[in-house]
Amino acid sequence: MGLPDIVTREEWTAARAALLAKEKAATRARDALNAERRGLPMVEVDKEYYFDGADGKATLLDLFDGRDQLVVYHFMFAPEWDAGCRSCSGFLDQIGHLAHLRARGTNFVAVSRAPFTTLLSFKARMGWTVPWYSTNGGDFNYDFQASFPEEPHDVPGINCFLRDGDRIYHTYGTFARGLDGIGFTTALLDLTALGRQEEWEEPKGRASALGAPAGSARVRYHDEYED
Repeated sequence: MGLPDIVTREEWTAARAALLAKEKAATRARDALNAERRGLPMVEVDKEYYFDGADGKATLLDLFDGRDQLVVYHFMFAPEWDAGCRSCSGFLDQIGHLAHLRARGTNFVAVSRAPFTTLLSFKARMGWTVPWYSTNGGDFNYDFQASFPEEPHDVPGINCFLRDGDRIYHTYGTFARGLDGIGFTTALLDLTALGRQEEWEEPKGRASALGAPAGSARVRYHDEYED
């Protein structure tokens, strides 16, 4: 299967109306799921964690920057690497101005296991302004299921924290495909006829329908694309 069927405008309108009903149902289901997520219990973080950042050593409480909530993005960047994960880089490219999050009492930071000096160099190359901290030598990534020492590897993910005074609570965590829909690249591609252009997507055959390699095979650092 390649490109979509060609139909009349009337046929398209009828098909679109049928899909719209399912989209509205999915929106209501998503609202219910978000409410259930907000209803999750939380766990107090009673272990001290330290991070290397632009201002030296920082604690987990410091990462809140005085705000009530903290969203931590686990960026895959092993200590021995010279550059970060391409997919994680694509995700961080999509993080805009943090003022809108911060206005709602929420801070956002990225963390990685690579040394801070390595992160700083790569951050400068990418032109990012997002706060980025190193967990190098610490347990944070391991304790929050973003790294696994028994078969050394990292996974991309997000962990969310809430603070009450100086007390910190872990409220949510999600990894890999759990990040679907958070970045605008995948969210926008999901609206298109060719989708994300991944081989696993249905209907089959769309990933390379126009002769290009599958989507994931085309992922580069943003300064490596020819166009």
